Amino acid sequence: MKKVIFLGVLFLLFSFRSIDSGKNITVSNQQELNAAIKEASAGDQIIMANGIWKDIQIKFTGKGTQAAPIVLKAETPGKVFIEGVSDLKIGGTYLEVSGLFFRNGYTPSSTVIDFHIDKKSIANHCKVTQCVIEDFTQLNRVHDDHWIEFWGRYNELDHNYITGKSNQGPTIMVVLKGNEHINNHHKITNNHFGPRPRKGGPHGETIQIGDSGTSMSPSYTLVAHNLFERCDGEVEIISNKSNNNEYRNNIFYKSEGSLVLRHGNYCTIDGNIFIGDENSDFMGGVRVVNTGHWITNNYFYKIKGAEFRSALAVMNGVPKAPQNRYNQVTDVVIAYNSFVDCITPWQFSVGANMDKSDVLPATEIRSARPDRTIVANNSIYNQVPNDFPVKAYDKVDGVLFKNNILNSPNNSDVKDNGIQTAAFGVNKVSDWLYVPTENKTDVYQGFDFETISTDLFGSDRTATNAVGAMVLPVDKNKGTIITKDYGTNWFATDKKMTAPKTVKVSTAQELIAAIDKVEAGSIIELKKGVYNLTESLVINKAITIKGKNKNSKATLVYTGAAKSPAFLMEPKGNLAVENLILKGSKEQYAFATLEKNMKSAYNLKMNTIEVSDFETILNAYKDAFADTIAIDNSVFKNCNRGIRLADENEDLGEYNAEFVYIKNSKFDAIQSSVLDYYRGGYDESTIGGNLVFQNNTVTNSGKQEASGILVKTRGIVNVVFANNTFTNNPIAAIAVLWGEKGQAPKDNMIKNSGEIKIEQNLKQKMMY
Repeated sequence: MKKVIFLGVLFLLFSFRSIDSGKNITVSNQQELNAAIKEASAGDQIIMANGIWKDIQIKFTGKGTQAAPIVLKAETPGKVFIEGVSDLKIGGTYLEVSGLFFRNGYTPSSTVIDFHIDKKSIANHCKVTQCVIEDFTQLNRVHDDHWIEFWGRYNELDHNYITGKSNQGPTIMVVLKGNEHINNHHKITNNHFGPRPRKGGPHGETIQIGDSGTSMSPSYTLVAHNLFERCDGEVEIISNKSNNNEYRNNIFYKSEGSLVLRHGNYCTIDGNIFIGDENSDFMGGVRVVNTGHWITNNYFYKIKGAEFRSALAVMNGVPKAPQNRYNQVTDVVIAYNSFVDCITPWQFSVGANMDKSDVLPATEIRSARPDRTIVANNSIYNQVPNDFPVKAYDKVDGVLFKNNILNSPNNSDVKDNGIQTAAFGVNKVSDWLYVPTENKTDVYQGFDFETISTDLFGSDRTATNAVGAMVLPVDKNKGTIITKDYGTNWFATDKKMTAPKTVKVSTAQELIAAIDKVEAGSIIELKKGVYNLTESLVINKAITIKGKNKNSKATLVYTGAAKSPAFLMEPKGNLAVENLILKGSKEQYAFATLEKNMKSAYNLKMNTIEVSDFETILNAYKDAFADTIAIDNSVFKNCNRGIRLADENEDLGEYNAEFVYIKNSKFDAIQSSVLDYYRGGYDESTIGGNLVFQNNTVTNSGKQEASGILVKTRGIVNVVFANNTFTNNPIAAIAVLWGEKGQAPKDNMIKNSGEIKIEQNLKQKMMY
C-alpha cells in the first residue's frame, strides 16, 4: 500500500513538473523574438525586454494548452512600448499576450492586434490582457482600420485600456466570415474603453460584432463588466450585427451614443448602467431593431437624447428589408428597467419616415411597426416633473404595456393602463444613482419572466421582486464607479491638471519661440504693438494667444506665401485667440489645417479679434476635422471667402466640424459665402453637425458667391439661426434651412439681402 502511495505521489510530482517546465526566454530585438516564437512550446514565456520596439510586426504563433499556455509578455508591464508602424497578429491555440503598450504610431495593416494571421493560422482559446492601445491612430482619419479584430473561437480581451482612435473603423471588430468563426463564444470583459473622439462621419463604433452580410449568424460573444468612458465616435458605441450575444453589467459613462441592436436576433442586454449629464443631448441608451431580444435590469440616468439617442429607442423597420437595412422589431421583452431624470425616455417607431417617399427609395421607407413586444415592470422617475415620458412616431398597437410606473402625469399621446402614475420616492446614493425608497412589488409575470432571477446588482428577485432595475436593499457602495476595476493594473488613466502658465512676449521672434517651447495649456500674452510674420505659426497643442485686453490689442501682420495660413492647425492643435488684430495681404488664409495627415481633431476659438484682408478666414481641407469652432465678439472684413468647412464632398456622411458657434460677430465685404458648412450622404450614424449662428451682423457680402447662398449649411442636422441682421447683401438666399430637422429662422432682420428658405425634405445621395 505504501508503495502505491509513493508511486502516486511520484506521478503527481512529474505531472506538475511537466506543466511548470516551460522556459523563460528574454528577447531584445525582432530577430530574437521571431526565433523565440518559432521554438516556443507549451508553458514557455517569451519576455520582451523593456524599451521601445519600433516598426515591428509580430506574428505570434504556437500551440499551448489550457494548463500551459504560451505567453508573450512585457518584462515590466507598461515598459515595453510598441511604436512606429507596428502590429501584432496571433495564430494558434492557448496563446496569451500581456503588458504591451501601443503608442506613437499606427498599424501598417488593417489591424493593430489581430486574432488571426491568415486563413490557415487562426487564434482559438487565446487571450490579450493588461495591454494599452493609446492614440495608435492612422495619419488620415478616413483611412480604415480596426484596432482589435476577433477571429476563431473562445478568444478573450480582458483588463485592457483602449483609447483615442480617431480614424475610420470600429475600435474592436468581431468577424463571423466562415464556420470556424461563428458560435465563437468570445469574451470582451473588464476593459476600460477611454475616450473615443467624435469622428465627424460614420464608422466610429467602439465595438462591432459581425456585419450586415453575416448578421444572421450566431456569435455568442459576451461583452461584460466593461467601462465605456466618453466614447463619442458615433451614435453606435456598440453595434450588434449578429445573433445570440450578451451585454451584461457594463457602464456607459457620458458617452455620446447607444448600445445598438442594429442587426441580428436573440440578444440579451442585462444589468447595464447608462450615465448622461446636463451638458449633452447626444448621450443615448439602447436602440432596438430585429427579433427576440431581452432588455432587462438596466439603469438610465439623465439620458436626454431624442430618436436614435433616446434612452430606449424602438425602431420602425422596412417591410421585407434587405439584409443591410432595418428589420422589424418583433418578440422583444423590455422589463425591470429604471429611468431616472431622462427626457422622454421611451421612443417608439423611431425612424418612421413614410412622408419622405419622394426623396428616398422604397428600401429606406421604415413603415413596419414594432410587434409582439412587451414593456413591463419598468419605472420612470423625474425629480423635475416630465409629463411626456413616451413619444411615438407611428402607432404602438404591437406593444403590450404591463405594470410600468412613473411619478409624473402621463400627458403623452401614448396612454395605456400598463403605464400608471404612482407616488414613489427615491434616495440619492451618489451623483448618478437614485434608489427607490420602497419595493413596488406588483409585478407582471410574463412568459419566461421567472428567468429574470436577479436585479441590476445581482440581488435575488425570486424571494422579493419589484418594479424597476433594483430590489431593496441596495448596498450604498454600488453608487461608486471604481475605475481600477477596469482596464490594466499599471496604466494611470487620470491625467493631472496643472494651472496654466502665462508667458509674455513683445516681438515676433519671441512669439514664435514661445509657441514652440511652452507646455500644452499655456497662455502667451502679447504686448500691444505690431508683430510682422512671414511664416505660419504652427499650432499642435493646446495654447492661448492673446492681447492683454480688448483695449490693448496686438496686431499680427501676415505676409507669407499665397494660400499659406497665418495659423496652421495641426492634429491636436487647440488654439484660442483673444484680443488680436490679424491682417493679411489678400492672398493668404487667416487660419487653415494641414492639407494631409490630419489624424486627429483640432479646436479653434476666436474671441474679440479683428480679421481683415485675407483670401479665406478659415480653410479646412478634406479629411480635417474640428471638434469645436467657436467665434464670439469678433469682426471679419474685406476677405474673399469666409469660413470653409466643405471639402468633405464625396457624400459619404463625413463633415469637417462637429460644433460651430458663430455669435455676436460682424462680417463685412466677404466676397463669397460667409460660411460654407457641408455634410453630404444619407447617414444617421452621427450627430450630423451643429451650427449656432446668432446675433451676428452681415453686410455687403456674397457678391461673388456662385451658389447664391450666403450662409451654406446643406446636410447639417442641428442649426440655430436667430437674431441676426443682414443688410445690403446682393444674394438670392441668405440660407436654406432643413425643415425636417426642425430648423427655422427666428427674429432675423433682413434688408436688401434675399430670403431665408426652408426645404422640408432634403434629397441626399444614398450611401448603402
